[in-house]
Amino acid sequence: MKQEQIKIYAASSESHHDIPLYEDRIQAGFPSPAEDFLRASIDLNKEFIKNPSATFFGRVMGDSMKDVGISDGDLLIIDKSLEPTDGKIAVCFLDGEFTVKQIELRGDECFLLPANAQFKPIKVTADNDFIVWGIVVHVIKSF
Repeated sequence: MKQEQIKIYAASSESHHDIPLYEDRIQAGFPSPAEDFLRASIDLNKEFIKNPSATFFGRVMGDSMKDVGISDGDLLIIDKSLEPTDGKIAVCFLDGEFTVKQIELRGDECFLLPANAQFKPIKVTADNDFIVWGIVVHVIKSF
């Protein structure tokens, strides 16, 4: 089964746009009495882009990571300045294509793990053209 690809976009934190923010937590069960006003604002660039020069967006194509909540069409926020470590979700460049997978390190071996039983883990070997391109720090979903 073919691995999905990711379309990559550069992030820009030059713009500043405050969006109203209701600071109290929003109940997912029974509603609580809500206040009639918003007390603060949030700038999504400041909230989600910690390292502007190393941050990119990627649009997911495929469902190999659906069991960890990453679905086809989701927008990933990827930070290239973070170290790839065991267990992180990473965007990797593998043999000419981008893919998103969980990194598993076993001694000197590296595996890219899908989160969907229909896909098999990928063992990275010296024969692969491979780099960990960046670490996924946020997933933006559309419903």
